[in-house]
Amino acid sequence: MFGSRGYNYEQFNRKSLLSDAVISKFGGAPRAGDKASDFEGRTLEGDKVRLSDFRGEKNVVLTFGSATCPQSAGSIGGLNDLYEDYRDENTEFLYVYVREAHPGEDIPAHRSMNEKIAAAERFRDEEDIEMSIIVDDLGGRIHRKYGSLPNPTFIIDKSGRVAFRSLATRPKTIAAALDELLEVQEERGTDHAIVQGGEETWMPSMYTMVHAYRALERGGRGSLDNFKREMGMPGRMAVAGSRVAGPIADHPAAAISTVAAVGGVIALGLWVGRELRKRRFTNPYEYRGSYGSRKGGDYSDYEAVGI
Repeated sequence: MFGSRGYNYEQFNRKSLLSDAVISKFGGAPRAGDKASDFEGRTLEGDKVRLSDFRGEKNVVLTFGSATCPQSAGSIGGLNDLYEDYRDENTEFLYVYVREAHPGEDIPAHRSMNEKIAAAERFRDEEDIEMSIIVDDLGGRIHRKYGSLPNPTFIIDKSGRVAFRSLATRPKTIAAALDELLEVQEERGTDHAIVQGGEETWMPSMYTMVHAYRALERGGRGSLDNFKREMGMPGRMAVAGSRVAGPIADHPAAAISTVAAVGGVIALGLWVGRELRKRRFTNPYEYRGSYGSRKGGDYSDYEAVGI
């Protein structure tokens, strides 16, 4: 069960991996107030990182994810922003790259560390990630200590205990928890605090809807087909909707320009139609006929109008 082959499943199975029991209990992950499970791993740059190295020095935002996970794709932009805003002498960000949420022919279930590192590098490059990415081992040693869910985040305070945990990474929630933690630490002079009630169990269906296609496309055709089959109608709708909505969410400026251009064409078309109607119908009850001729008049000077 805990070997690399069992951990790195070949296909996503909704019932076994996202059961109500697993989600409600965070997969047995440390709770708010618990000592965070220590671990050691290497980053994509080859640096050795041990969680306990930050104890007494920094708070740690610990997030898990993979290239083929729609939740990871949906949250990574906001997490990148948090990294820019909060990373300082008080807070560090660590991203643990885990098994593929939706493996396919392009990014299959990991069979070697080289494959896993390559997938993590692709995820880093395509999502512009600057925070340290720790590549978990093939058996998911770090991931299993924190519940094995697709995209959770844990905030571990300077005392080495969990201050907050989120079932799925929602950047606004993480920011609120960090703000409260930093404020409490400054005002009370303490390293440990449980913030924002200790946890959030909300599952971000909108993230999945908007970003599913981008993540699943990385896995390949098999990832898309498997997701639609396992998730049923909601999965098919998510894939179809995110194929259109994803690029808009990822590139709002370009989307606004496109919408503005389309809107301009529509507006011009409406103006042209209105002008044509005005010129053809001076009197609403009198039809003027063709542009080039009219009884008792000459319309040879009628200017050309087009789009």
